Amino acid sequence: MTAAAPVTRFAPSPTGYLHIGGARTALFNWLYARGRGGRFLLRIEDTDRARSTPEATAAILKGLTWLGLDWDGEPISQFARQPRHAEVARQMLEAGTAYRCYSTPAEIEAWRAGHPNQTFVSPWRDADPASRPDAPFAIRLRAPRTGETVIRDAVQGDVVFRNDQLDDMVLLRSDGTPTYMHAVVVDDHDMNVTHVIRGDDHLTNAARQVQVYQAMGWDIPVFAHIPLIHGPDGKKLSKRHGAVGLHDYAAMGYPAAAMRNYLARLGWSHGDDELFDDAQARAWFDLDGIGKAPARLDFKKLEHVSGHHIGTMPQATLLDELSAFRAEVGDPPLTDIQLARLTPALDVLKHKARTYPQLLEQGHFALIDRPVQPDAKAQAALDTVSLRILSELTAALQHVSWTRDALEAAAHQVAEANGIGLGKVAAPVRAALAGRTSTPSVFDMMLALGRDETLARLADAAG
Repeated sequence: MTAAAPVTRFAPSPTGYLHIGGARTALFNWLYARGRGGRFLLRIEDTDRARSTPEATAAILKGLTWLGLDWDGEPISQFARQPRHAEVARQMLEAGTAYRCYSTPAEIEAWRAGHPNQTFVSPWRDADPASRPDAPFAIRLRAPRTGETVIRDAVQGDVVFRNDQLDDMVLLRSDGTPTYMHAVVVDDHDMNVTHVIRGDDHLTNAARQVQVYQAMGWDIPVFAHIPLIHGPDGKKLSKRHGAVGLHDYAAMGYPAAAMRNYLARLGWSHGDDELFDDAQARAWFDLDGIGKAPARLDFKKLEHVSGHHIGTMPQATLLDELSAFRAEVGDPPLTDIQLARLTPALDVLKHKARTYPQLLEQGHFALIDRPVQPDAKAQAALDTVSLRILSELTAALQHVSWTRDALEAAAHQVAEANGIGLGKVAAPVRAALAGRTSTPSVFDMMLALGRDETLARLADAAG
């Protein structure tokens, strides 16, 4: 890694599942760093001890791992760094860029009641702290009161905040614990973060955090505040729009590669390219391709992207993915016999499926054993006439070579002999081989099942 290589970070709070918006933020940081030979770091912002849980941390790590986003080094606990946060606050106090504030919560509340719609102005900003030597105090930033703070944002452009609208934020509470706003700056500085890519709901935070950088004389990272994800109706994404947790998409059977592709395009573009792989995404991704408007979740586009990735996935990879999906949803592993039947059909099945459940549903015929139990619709297709046709087809297939052309020729012969169309022959065959009326091509099923299993299932159904 060269000296100029970027360092990005993803810093979730472990208070619940990994939101799809957080997953996209992590992806953008990962793409930016990986595409430039940089480092992608993970920090768990677990200072809220009442809400942070080990289970949520584990869920976040699991989600990132499933999505295929690897991070450099060990995840950093923000809570564990509290002594360092306090140390920096005391340095600022000694340098005069921060001050002791003895105002109690009741006094602050009373001040705000008398000054509605104004930021709190501490009476201790310029007072002599010697008058209350033993009283508990918070350490506040001595923020500039005049002029402007400008965030030079790589996505939003220059964003200007009037300093008289920004309060002297608390760095260290009276109990000695650091605030989140202060801890983030110290952590990003100590982690050598060069680019802070995060949701634009943090844009106001950036104005106050920049003042801490300036007070410490630290280099300010490049900020890139990305618009949030909205639902199809243009409103803030919520559970009423459907799945909002990354784990939901994993459980619905979308490939991780498809999610990376789709999430990358959700608010970022590279010309008209819609479908791409990881190597292309890493090479193309840049901050100037991120739009300013909120992105809208579109499940139809996601299914299209997902279908593309399933259709182009190598067979061995697809089998591994299917096995991992079944394990994720609690289904038993595929047996050797099931794999032997399913594998030959994958090249057909994968081009019609948009999710893993759809593929497995179409491959149902390969996953069941004899005797096949037809459902109600399939049973109706096995009437007396159909059973006679099945018997004739079974006899015709006994000695043909097991190729698609030979199988089709035999089926056409039976159809012509009975004066019916091929569909009338296919219907009972579907019922016999899969126990269903909606299946892949009967000839694809025959080739996947092989001669012995196909003839046995036909014979079972024909009685």
